[in-house]
Amino acid sequence: GSAPDCIANPNTFAVCFSDPQQGEKSAEYIGMHKLATKIGILYDASDVYSTGIYESFIQEAPEQGLEIVATEQFTADNKTDFNIQLQNIRNAGAELVFLPFYYTEAALVLKQAKDMDYAPIFFGCDGMDGILNLEGFDKSLAEGLMLLTPFAADATDERTVNFVKAYQDRFNETPIQFAADMYDGMYAIKLAAEKADINPGMSVEEIGTAMEKAMTEITVEGLTGTITWSEDGAPSKEPKAVMVQDGSYKSVED
Repeated sequence: GSAPDCIANPNTFAVCFSDPQQGEKSAEYIGMHKLATKIGILYDASDVYSTGIYESFIQEAPEQGLEIVATEQFTADNKTDFNIQLQNIRNAGAELVFLPFYYTEAALVLKQAKDMDYAPIFFGCDGMDGILNLEGFDKSLAEGLMLLTPFAADATDERTVNFVKAYQDRFNETPIQFAADMYDGMYAIKLAAEKADINPGMSVEEIGTAMEKAMTEITVEGLTGTITWSEDGAPSKEPKAVMVQDGSYKSVED
């Protein structure tokens, strides 16, 4: 779910947040919505995705008035028992625990926290998306879990409602965040082509140059937010989150 390094190329633009952006945007979301001020972090020190998000999170946290009271880690060699880390985070008084890693390990963390009666807010990123479909996972453990995601299918804005209905009619299933990303990507290309005034008489090179410039000048009112791009290809948009309630994702309304 994260933009790869290919956005290093000048003609490449991403719709979804890069790994570092996810850390920054998570801190921004937690601060902006005043979810908590004392933050504990547990991350996978052996994983590039997890470490990248962790590093950008701790950089942005102080800007958002967040105090990191505990930082704990695990590695690929030791990812089944999180009791000591959770105990340390709890003893430090963390009100919210940031979990920037994948749902398989997160499921164990939630179970072990429950067993020790520790119930802070747990907050994850796109690697958490899928936990509710995990085989044999007790969904009640994820009650109240929050995760950064650009799209919630149950949101009530007109744009989302129309998209979800059209998608369900066509494919007989509810769209997930990646469907919404793709939709916004196609409309970004359309908008940029219109802005660049692309016509059949132009050469491939002319079209490419015009599109590159146009991408930095458009604003897409998308399903995943209002998106603009700078030359580095990374998207600029508001962070959004969902919360698990009664075993399914609910958009978090202010």
